Amino acid sequence: MKRILVTGAAGFIGSHLTELLVRSGYEVSAFVHYNSKNSWGWLDNSAIKNKIKIYTGDIRDYDSVFEAMKGVDTVFHLAALIGIPYSYISPLAYIKTNIEGTYNVLQSAKALKLDNILVTSTSETYGTAQYVPIDELHPLVGQSPYSATKIAADQIALSYYRSFNLPVKVVRPFNTYGPRQSARAFIPTVISQVLSGMEEIKLGNLTPTRDLTFVKDTVNGFLEIAKSNLTIGEVTNIGMQDEITMGDLVKLISKIVGNKISIITDEERIRPQKSEVERLFCDNTKIIKTTNWKPNYNLELGIEETVNWMKKNINLYKPEIYNV
Repeated sequence: MKRILVTGAAGFIGSHLTELLVRSGYEVSAFVHYNSKNSWGWLDNSAIKNKIKIYTGDIRDYDSVFEAMKGVDTVFHLAALIGIPYSYISPLAYIKTNIEGTYNVLQSAKALKLDNILVTSTSETYGTAQYVPIDELHPLVGQSPYSATKIAADQIALSYYRSFNLPVKVVRPFNTYGPRQSARAFIPTVISQVLSGMEEIKLGNLTPTRDLTFVKDTVNGFLEIAKSNLTIGEVTNIGMQDEITMGDLVKLISKIVGNKISIITDEERIRPQKSEVERLFCDNTKIIKTTNWKPNYNLELGIEETVNWMKKNINLYKPEIYNV
């Protein structure tokens, strides 16, 4: 593993992963979404931006994906549409991006004979836990158009391993949080509203539980899975094997920020009843046994670092708007 391409490199997890790979001494290229402003997302102000090669394109476009993948031996495929609420509005956009985009990466990797292909999944593919902790053998349930497209992408990826012996690894992170995360996600939604001076914050359902991993631990998990031969043709969870309710998470954030929080239930933020994933609780036995991964952050430490970053960058958020 010497020359690496990261798709979705301009995003939250992708930018952290790109920086980690550069710091680890790899030759890294970044595939970012083409736009007229020539914006590289979170990489625009990154300290490593002059150490990477940027490819602009569209993950739905086979030609641009194939061109970007020439000359690399490893690809970390993170490019995707990930917002669950917007998948209710435009399921087709998720089919084209998440399924066809993954096909473009796999087919290009097959044609170019890449050595290492990591496809990013999500714990949302499990749906509400049928047993806990959730290991990689847990049934897959599409409770939203988003999760259904990620299930399809995962299965296409594994089919390329079984059909063509392509060295595919499916990385399945549970909920990741940290600096640079979109206000679409729960933790930055809470923090941005509190830091903006709101005494009453708008939230959705507070009873679901989530297993939360700090972004630096998540990207370390990606790298360790990439290094391991034991993860080829396998799905591997990344998670803390711990869970917290959304209500208790709000209390923890309130304690760390130092502000008392009053909550208003916003119906717009509540998922349809059959679509809500009520419980996610990771079994991380496999990643610990097959790689050298070990998390460095507990939840309180990760929230503190996230709060401190958001204090310095609160101008990037619009807490008064619900981000679909």
